[in-house]
Amino acid sequence: MSRAGSVAPYGGARERTREAFRDGEIPVGVYGLGKMGLPLAAAYAEVCGNVIGADADEAVVDGIERGECHVEGEPGLDALVERLVADDALRATDNRTAAAEASVHVVIVPTRLTDGNDPDVSILESVVRDVASGLSTGDLVVVECTVPPKTCREVVAPLLEAESDLSADEFGVAFCPERTSSGRALEDIRGAYPKVVGGIDDESTQAAHTIYEQLNAKGVITVADATTAEAVKLFEGVYRDVNIALANELARFTDELGIDVREAIATANTQPFCEIHDPGAGVGGHCIPYYPYFLANDRAEDAPLLRTARAVNDSMPEFTVRKLHEEFEAEGRSLAETTVLVLGVAYRPGVAETAATPAGPIIDGLDAAGADVLCADPLIDDFGEFDATPVATSGLTDRAIDGVVMVTPHEQFERIDWLAFSSPLVVVDGRGALDLSDTPHRVYTIGSGRDV
Repeated sequence: MSRAGSVAPYGGARERTREAFRDGEIPVGVYGLGKMGLPLAAAYAEVCGNVIGADADEAVVDGIERGECHVEGEPGLDALVERLVADDALRATDNRTAAAEASVHVVIVPTRLTDGNDPDVSILESVVRDVASGLSTGDLVVVECTVPPKTCREVVAPLLEAESDLSADEFGVAFCPERTSSGRALEDIRGAYPKVVGGIDDESTQAAHTIYEQLNAKGVITVADATTAEAVKLFEGVYRDVNIALANELARFTDELGIDVREAIATANTQPFCEIHDPGAGVGGHCIPYYPYFLANDRAEDAPLLRTARAVNDSMPEFTVRKLHEEFEAEGRSLAETTVLVLGVAYRPGVAETAATPAGPIIDGLDAAGADVLCADPLIDDFGEFDATPVATSGLTDRAIDGVVMVTPHEQFERIDWLAFSSPLVVVDGRGALDLSDTPHRVYTIGSGRDV
């Protein structure tokens, strides 16, 4: 498969580009073959049959070239990658080789935060320089990774022009945010939600629209420009962060008001203009804890609401530990003299990832209080980042445990026989996932209070 025609409107009419793309005449390079990049490359390849994946990790490249899938927990991805590689629809190489061959360049690499919570787009910049090394007239560069607003306009496009032999009007740049969740990436990419596209100019927007409408069964929403598309992605995340912070702040009223705040929230949500999320022990993941800083930092206007929401959600692990301390204290016991089991260290149920998991600061808080901390998670193999003793999910009832904190309610935990523990436990349910009303255990549920 060789490099062929460029992308409309640079290389011709929209219909001709659509047909050329589906026929594999327009090679696509996908840069970054991680947990979202590899599913994206596979989704492209099953439509156009001509994808060159690129990654800085040689082991990842070599594995994909053998038809292997290093991304776990994505249904159907293993078999799809194996088939696409066997059909020569997907292959892998380094960035600069992909840049020399592709006409559509899709970049999906991480944007980190510095120690000061400032967005760091240095990985994106490095990949863009590699793309520029092979950029040709009529090429389209698409950024899918989440970035601060104005990144495409003020960073990506100028860098491409500076590092290539082309002027700005000879190539296209668009932002098309990934709207996927771990564990369902292929489903999301193929059309769980419409794709959002916005270019740095009208031609770039049209070109991206033409390509992405072939991938996504729900269609494409075009917005005014790349900066608007960048903002859309961030707004999706910060809405959830602020909403969860509201729920968490309301949950703190549970004891003083003497009500089940979860019940009050659920009832309030029966009104069509109310949609309060659920409270919990904290907010984790690759997205929600980070996106507010992409908007709030380095702006002339302050963002007090976003910063307050972050502070509220970041405080929930400490609140969780405090509630466990109070429950032991009510029984005349010291948290420092107990063994506490933390159930779930993944950041959400069913996902084998620990990014920004609230289990981390909860474990740290328990350890600082002097408790002997155990942790269990059936999806996690490496517990090295946690200052706790990992234990198998099976056999928990045989252990001498005084307290339990439910952080991540994996389905496997539903099989715990809570009546089989040798003595009553003090339990803090951080997710409202447990029904221990017919057990001897002392239970406090965040947002609902103490079971009586």
